[in-house]
Amino acid sequence: MQAYESTPLAEVLTAATPWQKVVGAWLRKQAGAELFGMPGYRLTLKGRVPDGFLATPHDGRPANALLGKAILSGRYTLANARMSVQGSGDPWNRASPTRAFAIELHRFSWLPHLMTQGDDGAKEAVRLFLLWQKTFRSWTPFTWGEEVLSRRLITLSIFARRLSTVAQPWEAHALAQSLAEQGRHLLRLHNNAAWQASRAVALVAIGCVLSGSVGDGFRRKGLKRLPKALRRSLFSDGSPVSRSPEQGLELLYDLLLLVDGLSQRSQAVPDYIEEHIERLSRFVRTLSHPDGSLVSFQGSEALLEDQIAPALTHTEAKAGATLPNVMEQGRYHRMLGRSLSVFVDCGEARGGDFGFAACDYPMAFEVSGGRDKLIVSPGWSPAQSDRQAFRVIGAANTLTLGDELILKPMAGKFGELLNFTLEGPRYKVRSRRVEAEDSGTLLELEHEGWRPKFGLKHERRLYVDAQRDELRGEERLTPMATKKEMPASVVYAVRFLLHPEVQASLARDRKSILLRGPGGRGWWLRHDAQDVALDEGTVFEKGVARKTTLVVLHGAARLDTPTRLRWKLSPAES
Repeated sequence: MQAYESTPLAEVLTAATPWQKVVGAWLRKQAGAELFGMPGYRLTLKGRVPDGFLATPHDGRPANALLGKAILSGRYTLANARMSVQGSGDPWNRASPTRAFAIELHRFSWLPHLMTQGDDGAKEAVRLFLLWQKTFRSWTPFTWGEEVLSRRLITLSIFARRLSTVAQPWEAHALAQSLAEQGRHLLRLHNNAAWQASRAVALVAIGCVLSGSVGDGFRRKGLKRLPKALRRSLFSDGSPVSRSPEQGLELLYDLLLLVDGLSQRSQAVPDYIEEHIERLSRFVRTLSHPDGSLVSFQGSEALLEDQIAPALTHTEAKAGATLPNVMEQGRYHRMLGRSLSVFVDCGEARGGDFGFAACDYPMAFEVSGGRDKLIVSPGWSPAQSDRQAFRVIGAANTLTLGDELILKPMAGKFGELLNFTLEGPRYKVRSRRVEAEDSGTLLELEHEGWRPKFGLKHERRLYVDAQRDELRGEERLTPMATKKEMPASVVYAVRFLLHPEVQASLARDRKSILLRGPGGRGWWLRHDAQDVALDEGTVFEKGVARKTTLVVLHGAARLDTPTRLRWKLSPAES
């Protein structure tokens, strides 16, 4: 037998108190407002205007023609919210329904969908850009901020050349001038490490698209910044520092975009870009379910095969290469049976700049039986910023005590200043993996997040029996020394969020639940809890909230003695 132990990574957090962080963020924001908001600031963005557009970088992210058709008629669906502009045709002169909607709107995230509508879509895109330019050509903290600007430039660089073919000469000139001015402003932004990679990608992208010395200058500056940005955004095993699989996939698409753009300009692709593409591809493949979808941990929406496959078709797996079962730096584990695939989050929610999408799901896991996804995560992402309750421990496949939380999202203006990171007592998740040849894999995990409130440590043991094709789980609550006066007992709940296409039937003895996936195969979820309930849950998939079943095991734990709960997932035919 081989044992593997992972040591928790140190959180990238400063020693500053929350108040000091808030004050620091406010001062930086005010300094930017004083500088960028000065009368005449836009004049400092003036410079040579490119003569035209020289490349059309290919973006592998799939576009939705139905959404494009709706946008063409004035109906926008972004970040799980809707807005109609069928009267005025101007989405820029009204309040957005949510902050997340506004972010996607000003990022021009709708543009790829609209461009599926041929010349009509391209002409409408030109019209919408000119309306945006009329209203927001001067700096505002939201529309010209780091969170929005770089992604807008990346999207516009993809379609600028195509838009110029249906635009009037003055309209194409305005687009080229705007890209150059936005790029010059982007060069002056460097506050948030989480956006550093997208800033560098945007500079290289517009540098590939814009002609002449203007484009060459952006491309050189972007390529100079990109290596450091990638080192700060990715671990050496390909895991994003944010620990978000979706952000890893997005960066993979961005780098593939740059490879195509540089190739169209007959520019050599730096070796480090190819190396990071290979690492990111391995990371995405390792955390993909057998049906091709990606796990939904740490701010990742439920992404399906059609959203992932285009990135991987450009980077075929090397012949004979095996995927790792442990992403040591990303803190993810994969456990395999004959048909079972179990993915486990063995890390903590990130803090600091990279914590804007973090979720407090300690020791959560996802399970597939063959190609049927059985147990999944909620799929919360920043696109669902108005539904912060899905970021916290009560939404995950883990154990909770009472109605208490461990970490919770910052809210209001303070939250906005600190990118809505999670606040509360930080804790570590520790894991130990034991491999037994031909028989199975044991993963032991623990965290002390409940110690301050209840004086308890949560231990979880997961064992995949490769021969029986079973997943066995054990939850333990162990008393710990504390000076705080505690109640005698507390109720606990262990949750299993099922995939929306899984049917669940509770047996008469209430000790077994039959799960049946879309493929028709049945699985028994058995337990020795005091009670069980089938509640309603939610999964976010392709920007839409889907209702599903939530299996909840209930019980009560004394705070002075250990408590144990066991459960097992096994094929129904066994």
